[in-house]
Amino acid sequence: MNDVSIFQLIISASLPVQLVMLILLGASIFSWALMYVKWGYIRQSQAEAKNFEGRFWSGINLSDLFAQLSVRQERRFGLEAIFENGFREFARSRKADLDNSEVVRSAHRAMKVSMSREIELLETNLPFLATVGSVSPYVGLFGTVWGIMESFRALAGVQQATLAMVAPGISEALIATAMGLFAAIPAVVAYNKFTSEIDAMIIRYENFLEEFTGILQRQAHSPR
Repeated sequence: MNDVSIFQLIISASLPVQLVMLILLGASIFSWALMYVKWGYIRQSQAEAKNFEGRFWSGINLSDLFAQLSVRQERRFGLEAIFENGFREFARSRKADLDNSEVVRSAHRAMKVSMSREIELLETNLPFLATVGSVSPYVGLFGTVWGIMESFRALAGVQQATLAMVAPGISEALIATAMGLFAAIPAVVAYNKFTSEIDAMIIRYENFLEEFTGILQRQAHSPR
């Protein structure tokens, strides 16, 4: 049997197998693009959180910190957004002359809503990676089964079958399984890594929210 390249095997594959390969290739490309964007966003969120915590715990007046954030044109996210929304609601509630406990509860609710929004942004498109990681091997296996089935069907009218007659069809079918694993493995690794880092960010947000709520509670009971 003459040597046959992988490209030739793909070109000569049946239409269903080629369709499976195309789906897996698209899923793999989109997954890598998503991983790159998600990795950049998480790195940016971590750097922003570290920078903001340094400013927040530096002893700066909270009103001054809020004013610095408010004049910036770019969108605030992460801890900055949680702080800004919480402090804005705190100041608004105090001006409305609400009860001190209600002032703190109102600010806490605003921060919880803001934190939920930030967590949602962190987790955006993660289900897609999970889906690619879990489904791709089965999609590739479907292509393999179909290709092998077609190879044996082609032998139905042959009186004497040889390995040389079956090998190309089986080889092209197995490429679908390989592509399924190629799409799935990076997606699973990235999903697990991103999930771990996002969980750490969520804990960071929750700790800040509780600490900041305690600070606001003390400020609420101080003279206005």
